[in-house]
Amino acid sequence: MSFLFNEWIMIPLFGVCVFTIVILWADKAIDWLHKRSLGQRDEVIRLLRLMGNEVDEKKITIMILLMSFGVGALAFLALWPSVLMGFIFGASLTVAGWQLPLLLVRMTYEQRCSRFTDQMVDGLTIMANGIKAGSNPQESMKRVVEIMGNPISQEFAQVLYQMQVGDSFESALNDLGTRIPRPDVQMFVTAINILKETGGNLAETFQTIVLTIRERQKVEKKIQALTAQGLMQGVIVTLIPFILMGVFFMVDPGFIKPMFNTTLGLVLLFVMLALQVIGGVVIKKLVTIKV
Repeated sequence: MSFLFNEWIMIPLFGVCVFTIVILWADKAIDWLHKRSLGQRDEVIRLLRLMGNEVDEKKITIMILLMSFGVGALAFLALWPSVLMGFIFGASLTVAGWQLPLLLVRMTYEQRCSRFTDQMVDGLTIMANGIKAGSNPQESMKRVVEIMGNPISQEFAQVLYQMQVGDSFESALNDLGTRIPRPDVQMFVTAINILKETGGNLAETFQTIVLTIRERQKVEKKIQALTAQGLMQGVIVTLIPFILMGVFFMVDPGFIKPMFNTTLGLVLLFVMLALQVIGGVVIKKLVTIKV
């Protein structure tokens, strides 16, 4: 067995193993890195455009770089000459800064979609009343644009604008379903497209959709009330270690300083942060119930 510890055998064997792993996983690694780097920027740009915003790709790229590598570099310089601590915190802030713009934009986009769904109750009621009075769906939709606010006013105005420049009503509605990918919106788009071809009572269909949305909202609010305690407990448990760290630092700085100026302390700090993130994600998954 001694030949296994011979460096002339182990080094080439290790090199062959590394080469094999690189060949087998290179494509997946490149795809993962692209998704976590340029893919993040592309997703931010896509979501901003879905919300109807004018997007300057160059400015978005610069902003993401400043929020990630810029903040990470500042943290590294602020903690100099502690290279290890500066590298850990700088790398952590770089990763967090790269993820933060997408999280904020996605949160804004989800909130906008939720507001649109909430407004559909009043919007479809107005459309149903207009159709009962003899208007067509386009005229009823124009009435919604005049009465209600954003985002439903902006989205319906976009549908009407696409029709004015020569697009069909069906295509404009399908684009609306793409911009607001919610089941209630898909049901609304599908109902109009089908009934426009086959005929039927649009006003009654809109009232049925409104009833469905209201019942869904009741269930969602009930679930939010039942999971609010678990969500708050998750937030409190996540914040407790940081609060205790701040208290110890103010009461007895010497007691907590080894956590930051020793190798073992930095390793434990990194493990703690990783476990906190994992625990927070797991709790969020557990208390998030989709209807």
